[in-house]
Amino acid sequence: MTYTGEVTPGGEPDVRELDALRITKLAVDPEMSNNCYLLACRRTGEQVLIDAAAESDRLLPLVGDAGLAAVVTTHRHWDHHRALADVVGATGAAVVVGAPDAVSVTEQTGVPVTREVRQGDTVAVGDCTLEVIALAGHTPGSIALLYDDPSGHPHLFTGDSLFPGGPGRTTNEADFTRLMDDLEARIFQRLPDSTWFYPGHGNDSILGQERPRLGEWRARGW
Repeated sequence: MTYTGEVTPGGEPDVRELDALRITKLAVDPEMSNNCYLLACRRTGEQVLIDAAAESDRLLPLVGDAGLAAVVTTHRHWDHHRALADVVGATGAAVVVGAPDAVSVTEQTGVPVTREVRQGDTVAVGDCTLEVIALAGHTPGSIALLYDDPSGHPHLFTGDSLFPGGPGRTTNEADFTRLMDDLEARIFQRLPDSTWFYPGHGNDSILGQERPRLGEWRARGW
């Protein structure tokens, strides 16, 4: 495996080939350095994009002629959906958003949300299935997407809810506690150390690398 997940804005994407799913990671916008993830079913060719963050002129060539079934927006913050209107306009893709953030995404982008999702819902990528995990705190409707690879370890797309080194930013104690509670109950207590996770900014990590620091995160409050 040559995939590292280390990408930079303006640079080449990094591609990970699983048995049934292809994951392409692209970084956009030098100031925000957002990660966008194009997932493709290797049998059917169907594709789903996670976060049309910016630079549709780079995202659309990545999508190519195969088209796009859906764009999943992990949360309502502006830097994660700046290219949503352009991408949806060009591809006709469905728009999938965590229910509590759906109205905000539509108001900011002018793009109607096709599907509001909640904890336990699923999103198809051809023959592959992504499970929606709700992680309130960074925003009320933040979601992660889990691909439980039947031929290997799980893969988790966390938006801005989990990064190497800590949870996503929160603005008050209640939101921080809610996010940590959700991360512990729905991510760390459920998934194995080998779970590879892909955040909305920066490099990837595995849960086993972060698990020993949960107490430290709680104590420091971020």
